[in-house]
Amino acid sequence: MAIRKQPPVLPGEARGKRENVKRMGQRVWICCLGVSTAVLYGSLSLFVSILHNVFLLYYVDTFVSVYKIDKLSFWVGETVFLIWNSLNDPLFGWLSDRSFLSSNQSGGQISSPEVVLKRLHSLSRNGPLFALSFLVFWVAWAHPGLQFLFCLCLYDGFLTLVDLNHNALLADLAVSANDRTRLNFHSSLFSALGSLSVFLSYSFWDKEDFMSFRLFCVTLAAMSMLGFAVVSRLLRHRFQNEVRSQKDEGELLKELTVGHVALAAAAKPISLGEYLKQLSRHSNFMWFVSMNLIQVFHCHFNSNFFPLFLEHLLSDQISASTGSFLLGISYIAPHLNNLYFLTLCRRIGVYQVIRWLFLLKLGLSMAMLLAGADHIYLLCLFIASNRVFTEGTCKLLNLVITDLVDEDFVLNRRQHAASALLFGMVALVTKPGQTFAPLIGTWLLCVYTGYDIFERDPLKDSVAAVVVPGAESSVPLRQGCFYLLVFVPITCALLQLLAWSHFTLHGRRLQGIKALREGAQHGHCSDVKAI
Repeated sequence: MAIRKQPPVLPGEARGKRENVKRMGQRVWICCLGVSTAVLYGSLSLFVSILHNVFLLYYVDTFVSVYKIDKLSFWVGETVFLIWNSLNDPLFGWLSDRSFLSSNQSGGQISSPEVVLKRLHSLSRNGPLFALSFLVFWVAWAHPGLQFLFCLCLYDGFLTLVDLNHNALLADLAVSANDRTRLNFHSSLFSALGSLSVFLSYSFWDKEDFMSFRLFCVTLAAMSMLGFAVVSRLLRHRFQNEVRSQKDEGELLKELTVGHVALAAAAKPISLGEYLKQLSRHSNFMWFVSMNLIQVFHCHFNSNFFPLFLEHLLSDQISASTGSFLLGISYIAPHLNNLYFLTLCRRIGVYQVIRWLFLLKLGLSMAMLLAGADHIYLLCLFIASNRVFTEGTCKLLNLVITDLVDEDFVLNRRQHAASALLFGMVALVTKPGQTFAPLIGTWLLCVYTGYDIFERDPLKDSVAAVVVPGAESSVPLRQGCFYLLVFVPITCALLQLLAWSHFTLHGRRLQGIKALREGAQHGHCSDVKAI
């Protein structure tokens, strides 16, 4: 049978096909350029959350159950991680924003679009590296203790770089409360979409056959890398034209106001010590970080002990699928709930919303304590709602930090708001709560019930406590878990209400601060592209 030969492709036809593909690509690019800044900003949260939620849920179980890390190596790794986790935020923030603390930069002022471009360049570089650092957890390539320490520090370093620049953009892209609320709204929406990776992960998680879960993680990392590359490029393209036009205006102004520029060039940048003194005199900052330290502790306490509460308070009463549903919904519901909280922020202000959330946490915990541990459906509702409302509060706090950025800018008469540095300083004080949560929680559980998660006998009944030498166990494990579940949020809520009552950056004072910052920026011709 004769084989029919395909007719040769003429050079003109090949060129036409390439031109069609090129035109199609240009159309897609033009469509992407039409997407609003708020949507692009929010989509960056998607590429973080699809990885970070899986990390939070599985990294401890992977090292304890799959890699068989010993107790000493685990605690050493967590201790070193505590130090690194606290120091890298202010370190990276200082390296990023130290030039903004002076009244001039290289003899002239830096504009807001240039600051935004600097943040976007950092995201385009560190976002893909963050995705790659996520992958090093899921392949055993060294001693479990060494790998645990290296992976945690590497991952947290790139996560910090991404989070700092993304959060700083919230303060740099907008000043008004409505615009920032809109940015945060899109960020929460995309974070909720990213939480779907938690539901998908159950289909691949298998301690005995780890290969399918590894492939799932590689797929998530590839999506994250591609997303960071595309979105950061779109945003950079949006602000580059504005930077060029402002540079042209700046050259003209320099020719007209030579004397003023010479005066500006004489200004000296402040040192780190001087900056820390300024922060120590910033009373609203001090009260906020006191409250936020407790909030970070409570958020991570709920995340760390959620599976334990499900196992010992509800495992005999609910099915495994119901437990999985509660765990999954506790990750996605805070983002969806935050969309409603943000609409309330527009109406009554973020200060009042956070205050009512603290009161709600206190009221629900007191009601659960009075009801007792035997009301299963009420207990299910409380365990889920406690995590949902606590996480929802955490996601509103970035709006408060951006207000503190404005106040710092006005009080210290800065050339530009040092937003990444202030986010880093907040993290310096509050991030230790991430490590204190599992340490204090396991210590309390061991002291009152004798239960040690590292010396648990799987053959014993889950309701019975495992007596550890040196600990007097007088409370059954189930009752101890219940007391831990209700007394921790009660204590946190009371302390937070005390600190929050001293925070004054709301109402007329906040409006005045924002008016002064907007006036200063307009005076320096540094308006940012409209959201």
